[in-house]
Amino acid sequence: MLAVTAALAASALLLPVQAEKEVFAHYILGNAAPLEVADWEADIQLAQDTKIDGFVLNVAPGDPNNEQSLSRAFEAAETKDFKLFFSFDYLALGPWPKDQVISLLNEFSTKPPYFKQGEQPLASTFEGPDAADDWPDIKTQTNAFFIPDWSSISPADAVAKADGVVDGLFSFDAWPVGPTNKTTDKDKEFQEALGEDKLYMMPVAPWFSVALPGLDFPKNWLWRGDNLWETRWKQVLELQPDFVEILTWNDYGESHYIGPVTGVQQGPAQELMAAGTAPVDYVTDMVHDGWRKHLAFYIDLYKTGATSLAAAADAEVEESVVAYYRTNPALACKGNGGTTGDNEDFGPDHKEIAPDQMVEDSVFYVALLNEAADVEVSIGGVVDQNAVFTSVPEGGKGIYEGSVSFAANTGEVVVTVKRGEDVVAEAKGGKAITAECEVTNWNAVAVSS
Repeated sequence: MLAVTAALAASALLLPVQAEKEVFAHYILGNAAPLEVADWEADIQLAQDTKIDGFVLNVAPGDPNNEQSLSRAFEAAETKDFKLFFSFDYLALGPWPKDQVISLLNEFSTKPPYFKQGEQPLASTFEGPDAADDWPDIKTQTNAFFIPDWSSISPADAVAKADGVVDGLFSFDAWPVGPTNKTTDKDKEFQEALGEDKLYMMPVAPWFSVALPGLDFPKNWLWRGDNLWETRWKQVLELQPDFVEILTWNDYGESHYIGPVTGVQQGPAQELMAAGTAPVDYVTDMVHDGWRKHLAFYIDLYKTGATSLAAAADAEVEESVVAYYRTNPALACKGNGGTTGDNEDFGPDHKEIAPDQMVEDSVFYVALLNEAADVEVSIGGVVDQNAVFTSVPEGGKGIYEGSVSFAANTGEVVVTVKRGEDVVAEAKGGKAITAECEVTNWNAVAVSS
């Protein structure tokens, strides 16, 4: 009997640790220096309203604001019963010294907000595969559960690094290659390399455009964001990854933030524009709040194992509509800011093209409805007669999608969902589309009802 018990215990140790389908948002700590505890609490409340489980704190070595920002973040998270864990950034300010990683993990992983996978504090990275040999010792001294982002190398090579030190992998590959829509090919490559014993954290992002040529690492490119947010959530439901990480809450420079860029958040965004010698301020007044509107619905579907963006037949959803669009026609401005479509530095599959070939001049609209309805799109007071929902959920309850071109019209954008003459939901109030521009703003506005 003792032998059987011992054998069962030994076999249990070989079983993979199961994830709880948590959803996190990547949070750039370097953009949080002016945030007081109350500001952190406000951000956390917005995240909790969307059912996000925690923030992944991107922390760079040697940032003089780290101590203060981490103290405030953990104080707020404990108050709000919210989770945090570290993504050690090995690129922004150079690689992390091993002893500093150990020290930071041991200091903060004992605090109540620090997220644990089972009994182990979760640790991630932004890049750093060259430091893989540090991690066996880091794990020994911190008991960390290690899910790095080593997307600069293949998933198979990442799994093999340091004799298989990783417990899973996170991919930063959330955007399409070229002017096509995002596929799940790379996600499946990660899942195949990880097998059944290691966990996959899947990335989801709404957009990506950056124009910061003055940084030490110059960045000035655009990736296709058309339909991307809904496409990726459909793919999450298809693949059912162990975790989801949203890119990002507050990376203003790369335009994939879903958090607010008002009040105290404006300072870091404007400082970044100045430091990177941005050819145009592409963040001020470019709200992305609309991308949070349906997030709780998507997260609920993922956590319940749903396979499509349709609501359960017996569910009653709060009807709403989201609209997102760029504010300049692609060829209207005097210059494009030197931006390229894609960037060849990311590998042989990436071919640079003109940015106007990467995206459509379109208003995209997404409604969460209990039953079928009509949609009306007005641009500058002109109603587009071609507006319809081109994607309809099975059973009639769930996410409806569509888009119309804005190439011929400028002005305020209003998207209205109606049943007969009754207005169900209306999205408006975003920055107007204009062709009177010196440099193209490749970022998008996302508003909601």
